[in-house]
Parts: sequence; C-alpha cells; structure tokens
Amino acid sequence: MNVSPLTRELPIGTSYAVLVGIGAALTIAYAMVTGDEAVSALKVLFLAMIVGGVIGLKALH
Repeated sequence: MNVSPLTRELPIGTSYAVLVGIGAALTIAYAMVTGDEAVSALKVLFLAMIVGGVIGLKALH
C-alpha cells in the first residue's frame, strides 16, 4: 500500500493513527461478517468510535 499521498496531507503521526485505525476496524468487521468474531452492541459501538476518531483526525488537518 502506498501511503505517500496520505503523508503529504497529514503529519506522519496522524497518518499512522489513521492507517492503524482503519486496519483494525476493517479486520474486526471482516471477522464479524465471516463469523469468526462474535457480534455485540459494545463491539459495534467501539468500532464506530474508532472510525469516528479517524474521521476526526482527518478533519482537523
């Protein structure tokens, strides 16, 4: 994955946080869809908080 376009727009620390957050959220969402991870309201809430945090970091720059 080429991250250079992201690092041109955001500081490296923010870029890292965005990529890690997206990766974690997608990994757990995939596991929930395939049935490898149990789905609960709290897990969905925390995933939404991760995505919201990523959007917030991106919006601040």
